[in-house]
Amino acid sequence: MPGIDTIIPRFKAADRTTRLETLLDYSRKLPPLPERLEREKATGDHRVHECQTPVFLWVEIEDGRVHIHADVPRESPTVRGFVSLLARSLDGAAPEAVAEVPDDLLDQLGLSETLGMTRTQGLTAILHRIKRSVAAA
Repeated sequence: MPGIDTIIPRFKAADRTTRLETLLDYSRKLPPLPERLEREKATGDHRVHECQTPVFLWVEIEDGRVHIHADVPRESPTVRGFVSLLARSLDGAAPEAVAEVPDDLLDQLGLSETLGMTRTQGLTAILHRIKRSVAAA
């Protein structure tokens, strides 16, 4: 899976329609939540409350590598696609690589202009949650 530094120029070079289609493609590739985390989801502890879509997020570091697990409803393909993009591109990354992901990733991907302000704020909150979780681990 390409890293964020490879994905940014690809998104930037694409037109609005292609960017959205790419997010839809990523939404189909979000792996299912491991069963051990499915039980934790019921507690609501891992919900990203800043996002209107019910996004549940787990960030783990094992053997010095980051692993992201998430659950996002299929009825929210844009949010699901962005979470999948992050999870897939950061899976197995070193914590330092996650810290280097630009805070303005949505702008750099050319998605801020495509998505509404509310959705942009929620997606940015997801990225910040991942970065904070990695920094705290």
